[in-house]
Amino acid sequence: MKKTLFFLFLLLISTKITAQKPDTLAAYYDKIEKSFNYESGKIALSEGDGSLNVPKGFKFLNAEQTQNVLSNLWGNPEDKSILGSLVPDGKGLTHADSWMFVISYQGDGYVKDDDADDIDYTDLLKTMKEDVATENEARKKEGYPEVQLIGWASPPFYDKDLKVLHWAKELQFGQDKDHTLNYDLRVLGRKGMYNISAVAGVNQLAEVKASIPGIIKSVEFKDGHKYLDFDADTDTVAAWTIGGLVAGKVLAKVGFFAILAKFGKFIVIGIIAAFAGIKKFLFGSKDQVVTKPAEETALLEENNNSTEE
Repeated sequence: MKKTLFFLFLLLISTKITAQKPDTLAAYYDKIEKSFNYESGKIALSEGDGSLNVPKGFKFLNAEQTQNVLSNLWGNPEDKSILGSLVPDGKGLTHADSWMFVISYQGDGYVKDDDADDIDYTDLLKTMKEDVATENEARKKEGYPEVQLIGWASPPFYDKDLKVLHWAKELQFGQDKDHTLNYDLRVLGRKGMYNISAVAGVNQLAEVKASIPGIIKSVEFKDGHKYLDFDADTDTVAAWTIGGLVAGKVLAKVGFFAILAKFGKFIVIGIIAAFAGIKKFLFGSKDQVVTKPAEETALLEENNNSTEE
């Protein structure tokens, strides 16, 4: 009964929002934008013995707010490993052209890079497509759209001097005509690596790539924890090398959570989610809340289509 009432509430609110005049709808978006508390300067990262110097042209959003954006605004599964994000100046997170770099840490050991020049990335791509197809079963069970790995948006490249690996994937979620870009950076350290992933549209590839030099230099391991500080006698060596990082094997335990999407259509869900008090009243405690992304998406698409006609 509570669940039925909640979805009736969703229908009422989303219909009301999408029926508003453009300036009124913009006010909703503006309210969300103003709720974010951005930071600048040097940020101590909570994991990995490193820090982030927020680069020029960006602002930092902490872990909790970043997760809120990814889940409630952009429709992604929850990922508790997220440490925060870098958002371009002048890009609101409810805007159609918004995007961000999501930051996390993987502390599973020192990654050997001696295979970097020997990897056949064309062959590796075939394996990755098969893995993504397999993971779609889990996505469907959780109510999320299937993913297709279209190909490289930018082929893998390993910077031996900076000890940074980067590559970009072009993805399609469901039947969405606007393909998603995941531009991945792996900053290697003595005991693990920082994962910095841009979540954007494929049409924003040039914009994302232009920011990469500054982003790479923004994350820094403390002295004694850098890649060159590795001690073969005491330190753990990771079970994968460069090829495994690109293939996503290091994130196997995360599964499809490792692939992030950004859909403008999820913004209305985010606005609805702002009514947290009513959700809690209807469902009880946070642990009892059960959301069905597929149902919310269907509802949203119905309303979007009605406003476009």
